[in-house]
Amino acid sequence: MDFHLNSRSGVSTYLQLVQQVKHAIRLGLLKPGDRLPTAAEVVAALAINPNTVLKAYRELEREGLVSARPGLGTFVERSLGDISPVVQARLRRQLAQWTDAARAAGLSHEDIEALFTTALREFTETEVA
Repeated sequence: MDFHLNSRSGVSTYLQLVQQVKHAIRLGLLKPGDRLPTAAEVVAALAINPNTVLKAYRELEREGLVSARPGLGTFVERSLGDISPVVQARLRRQLAQWTDAARAAGLSHEDIEALFTTALREFTETEVA
């Protein structure tokens, strides 16, 4: 798994790591039994404090998503979500088409992200109401 950081996101570094692991688990990129990169590997790749990685991994462990095995590493314990790979692939293609249309309409990355986030928030609010 390759982590990436967005310094402009306003989200703390450790939470970005937590979110990326959760996304990878939810999308089936990480499965139960898979080993996460070691803290040293993440530190070398991102040039961040080792305590930041350890904090992220502890949060994931607290949530029951991973477990640390001394001398072996940190391993995924359970999956998230139930979406089939076929449905997921279809939805990703549709989202890619939508993103292409948004780009063609002149929207920037930030515009697309804001539009998508707003639509998702509005959907969530109407779903709860």
